Amino acid sequence: MFNILIVDDEEKITQVIKAYLDKEGYNCKVANTGIDAINYFRENEFDLIILDRMLPDISGEEICEIIRKESMVHIIMLTAKTEDEDVIDGFNIGCDDYVCKPFNVKELVLRAKAVFRKLDVENKDILKFSDELEINTLSHQVKVRGEKVYLTNTEYKILLTLAKNPKKIFDRERLLELTVEEYYEKMDRIIDAHIKNLRQKIELDTKKPKIIQTLYGVGYKFGL
Repeated sequence: MFNILIVDDEEKITQVIKAYLDKEGYNCKVANTGIDAINYFRENEFDLIILDRMLPDISGEEICEIIRKESMVHIIMLTAKTEDEDVIDGFNIGCDDYVCKPFNVKELVLRAKAVFRKLDVENKDILKFSDELEINTLSHQVKVRGEKVYLTNTEYKILLTLAKNPKKIFDRERLLELTVEEYYEKMDRIIDAHIKNLRQKIELDTKKPKIIQTLYGVGYKFGL
């Protein structure tokens, strides 16, 4: 289920938008002030933000700039301003789409669906294991418990190899063969050093690892 944040100071507008999107099966949260919008954004994970440009406390532009410093979530801006320069300014600060007021709610729903179709395609390139681990196989970005971690190329290959084969046990030599270029058979213990460094970046407790588990005398396996 996709999560949507609807931000507009006019409660009637937010309730109408919410009703239509709820009917489509989306999970919607409403904010009627800029402060609430920022707080909800930081406390939750949204797939789409529908953001009014004119808010009484913080402008939509300012909110968009704040969000863009922390996230690339898709933003559809609602605006009564229709001048080309206003629209261009909106795109420059980071919004992804514009809907001009007054608008047809059905059109807004169709635009939301288009966003989610794109996300569905992108998600095929993402391996996700509950809230513990997320691997984007296109960008090679890795998130652990929601936070980005930076891995070396070898660490990334080891993690990806294990994650793609969660039921398989790999001995050191096989992991070296799959993940380290120009490896040497007599140096199979080098994989232990890579895994030690990897665990320091992804495990809560390196003495009791959950993500990469050791089977003593055999090798390693994925634990999630």
